[in-house]
Amino acid sequence: MIEHSSFSDYLVFVDESGDHNLTQIDKQFPVFVLLFAIIRKDDYTGKICPDIQKFKFKFWGHDEVVLHEREIRKPRDKFQFLNNKTIRDLFMDDLNTVMINLPVTVIAIIIDKLKYIDRYRCPVNPYDYAMEAGLERVYKQLYSLNQINFTTTIIVEQRGRKEDRELELAFRRVCDGSNYLNQRLPFNLLMTSKASNSIGLQLTDLMARPIGNNYLYPDNHNRAFEIIKSKLRQDRYGNTRGWGIKVLP
Repeated sequence: MIEHSSFSDYLVFVDESGDHNLTQIDKQFPVFVLLFAIIRKDDYTGKICPDIQKFKFKFWGHDEVVLHEREIRKPRDKFQFLNNKTIRDLFMDDLNTVMINLPVTVIAIIIDKLKYIDRYRCPVNPYDYAMEAGLERVYKQLYSLNQINFTTTIIVEQRGRKEDRELELAFRRVCDGSNYLNQRLPFNLLMTSKASNSIGLQLTDLMARPIGNNYLYPDNHNRAFEIIKSKLRQDRYGNTRGWGIKVLP
């Protein structure tokens, strides 16, 4: 059992956009994005969760709906009312306001799958590769916040028994020292189901695809990315490449 005083002040939520299939690649979205959202616990309980709950109360009357980027982009089921343009505009304005005010630090790993398979003869699983690169940067961010002497929980969504087992093995390998930093990482993995209605995971889901789209189509207007851009981890000069966004290979 871990002592309560040994936990850090932060949570890290992880979600993905695209898939890590290297044999059948979606020509419209040939990337895999793994996004890490670093959130201070006080901000999560005091601001983020209440803001999202109020947002859900306004449009559904309850907070049991799970926000999902795909269902907002292509409305169906509980999001079908978004086919009404007037309501959709109001919904998006309110959601954008929530995201603008979101106190979070974002790290996104983008794997360009076509370049990836062209570079490596026997490429490793993109999810594992992205997880390692992301955890290294999360560690560096928490180091800057004086949190590395405490345990930080990394929260991911369950994907299936086989996939979860493979993820846990890769996670343990990286945290045990098999990483670019060559040191143990003070992280604890928590895998939870979509039914848990985790607000942190819903937020990462909303942010992952816009980052991938900006990489693929940088000249297209991307309001979501413009909002997210201010949340990206950056160096002291304001640079995000390699800090908040890492493109592999």
